This record gives sequence, C-alpha cells and structure tokens, in this order.
Amino acid sequence: MNFILRLLLTALAVVILAKLLPGVSVDGYLTAIIVAIVLALLNFIVKPILVLLTLPVTVLTLGLFLLVINAIIIFLADGFVSGFDVDGWFIAIIFSLLLSLIQSILFSILKSD
Repeated sequence: MNFILRLLLTALAVVILAKLLPGVSVDGYLTAIIVAIVLALLNFIVKPILVLLTLPVTVLTLGLFLLVINAIIIFLADGFVSGFDVDGWFIAIIFSLLLSLIQSILFSILKSD
C-alpha cells in the first residue's frame, strides 16, 4: 500500500513539474503514473549499474556526476513513455533535482502519519 501511495505522489510531482518547467511536458495523469512506474523501475534496475560503471568519475567529481546519471534516467523514461517529453540536458538535470526535492518533502509528510 505504501509503494502505491509513493508512486501516486511521484506522479503528482511529475505533473507539478511539467506545469512549472518549460521544457517538460506530460500528456495526462495516466501518463504521469506510467512515468512514475518507469522511473521506479529504472532507478531500481539501471541506476545501480550506471553508478557502478561510472564510480571512478563519480569519485573524481565528488559525486556531481550523479546528476548526469539522474538526467540519463530521465531521458530513458522519456524514451520509454510516449506522452512524456524532456527537452535537453539542462532541463533533465533541473527536473531530476526538483523531482527529488518534491519527493523528499511529500514522502516525509507520508512518513509522519
């Protein structure tokens, strides 16, 4: 039950960011839910592999390369979901940063209940 609620909160965050950021578009609420599911799967499967493969670069940049990895995850979700569009690397990095911030706020509210 908690996982489904977290997916719905992530979908809400995707919709909010699509309205705020000029380079991000989502066709509808169902598409946002699909984006949340795809992001969860990519963060579970692909992100650990990318972090492991790019560990020397990540250590060399003091962890800032993780922003690029998050942008890659966003672009992969853009490629998998047809109603979700992100225009450019800078927007993908800003989207991933704001998505993480909104998720942490919403999940902390969820955890306090």
